[in-house]
Amino acid sequence: MELGFSKWVLAFALSSWLLFSRAYSVEGLRGNSKVRGVNLGGWLVIEGWIKPSLFDAIPNGDMLDGTEVRFMSVSSHKYVSAENGGGMGVTVDRDVAFSWETFKLWRVSASEFQLRTSQGYFLACYGEGCSISATANSPSEGEIFYIERNNNNQVHIKLITGAYLQVTVGNLLTADYPGKPGWDDNAATFEMMIVANDLHGDYQLANGYGRHQAKDVLKKHRNSFITMDDFNFLYRHGINTVRIPVGWWIAFDPDPPAPFIGGCLEALDNAFSWAQAYNIKCIVDLHAAPGSQNGAEHSASRDGTTGWPSSPDYVSKTLDVIDFLASRYARHPALLGIELLNEPSSSLVPMEVLVPYYKQGYEIVRKYSSTAYVIICQRIGNADPIELYQANISSHNLVVDLHFYNLFDTYFVNMSTMDNIDFVYKSRAAQLQALNSANGPLVFVGKGNG
Repeated sequence: MELGFSKWVLAFALSSWLLFSRAYSVEGLRGNSKVRGVNLGGWLVIEGWIKPSLFDAIPNGDMLDGTEVRFMSVSSHKYVSAENGGGMGVTVDRDVAFSWETFKLWRVSASEFQLRTSQGYFLACYGEGCSISATANSPSEGEIFYIERNNNNQVHIKLITGAYLQVTVGNLLTADYPGKPGWDDNAATFEMMIVANDLHGDYQLANGYGRHQAKDVLKKHRNSFITMDDFNFLYRHGINTVRIPVGWWIAFDPDPPAPFIGGCLEALDNAFSWAQAYNIKCIVDLHAAPGSQNGAEHSASRDGTTGWPSSPDYVSKTLDVIDFLASRYARHPALLGIELLNEPSSSLVPMEVLVPYYKQGYEIVRKYSSTAYVIICQRIGNADPIELYQANISSHNLVVDLHFYNLFDTYFVNMSTMDNIDFVYKSRAAQLQALNSANGPLVFVGKGNG
């Protein structure tokens, strides 16, 4: 089957060319010594912008995990606020909304939610008539709220007991509205504003559909989005490598922790078989680490927070995933390398956490293979990739993955297409030459300019 060319134009644009720079022979590659490949994004790790239709059938699909909302009382025109971002009571007394007045949704069902403050507390109410507080560190039944909507962005909020929340004369939020409110300017009616609805990853999809339906959606997607015909297409167009993003839950297949859905491991096994059939190499890239290393949807973050670097348990579990992947694929003839972690955040993942992780991950891969390339990704944000060259992780088949993004940098806003191209050929090329001349790892251009 001849594939629609636009699909692979997108893939080429996303990945740029994956290159091991320096005059260096990459073992096992056909044609030439450079890695020339594409990123199979949106397949085994979901990124909603790549295939938005995956989310179309989710009820209340604009209220997925991580959606940021604000509530304004229609009777007082004041915003619900968790002062200082949480840790005390909740008031309805703000004329203008900022971070204290913004809450992240944790979805329990299509109409049940937990509400997280900007400092990580959850709104709570323990019994009819109580005042709402923002003091819970973790959500339980007492932190579940039903949200009823009408077509005018108005909502009523109630407890499991059925008691509706209302604004008091003293600007508190209490669960004691008498009876069932109508859709007028009563004290129990709020206008809900969706501030951000940016996360459309594995967590949002699986938790949004629920386990049974998500299993069907993802099975169909995994069986059709990338097939053996794609590998045939890539082979015929001179591609010798694919980079395959995976999430940490693949190590628990076929029954990963909720809400994640099994089936990725079978698909990855298929990819290795297809790659071998067409003499294509595979780079397995750990895109999503437990707790999230950057808060993005491609790291399977539930609500945009980054918990990976703050938890030794998360780091340890991530190393277990690397061990699983290395033990399974290190001796497979189609393996080129394993990338230990995709795009850790420069502002939230300190080098004193990242470098020991990379060193341990390197040794784990070496336990199973003396030749597989171990790829370490630069920190994304305000970080110079030279920091990884100075980390002394190893000198044997170690590669630094550079992600060059013009798209998200205001420096490039007013540049023309030709200006962007000139920048790549001059400034980017100079940076690559400087890194190549350093006495350190190889260079891998893992993402292009966007």
